[in-house]
Amino acid sequence: MAYDEGLAERLREVYAEQLDLVEKKMFGGLAFMVSGHMSCGVVDDRLMVRVGADQYQAALQQAHTGEMDFTGKPLRGFIYVEAAGLESDQELREWVEKSLRFVNSLPPK
Repeated sequence: MAYDEGLAERLREVYAEQLDLVEKKMFGGLAFMVSGHMSCGVVDDRLMVRVGADQYQAALQQAHTGEMDFTGKPLRGFIYVEAAGLESDQELREWVEKSLRFVNSLPPK
C-alpha cells in the first residue's frame, strides 16, 4: 500500500492523546479509527477526512478539498484534502478536529 508516511506520522502526533485510536490499513492507505469509527486517513499524499453529511458541503468549499470518490462515486460525508492544504501543522490539526467533532457524536461501536 502506497501512502505518504510523513503525513501518517504527522497524524500520529495530532492523535497522540486519543486513547481509543486504532490504525488500520484500508482504502489503499492507512485509516485512523476512533471508538471504532473511521476519522481520518492517508491515501497517496491526500488526507481523507470524515466530516459527516451536515458539514460535507461546507468542507468542500474550502481550498484544496475534493469529494472522496474512491469507488468512482462520491462518498458523502468524506472528503479529500490535497497536500497543498496540509502544509502547516495547524491546518492538519483543524481537519482532524473537524473529524473528531463528528466522530465523537456517534455512538461507540
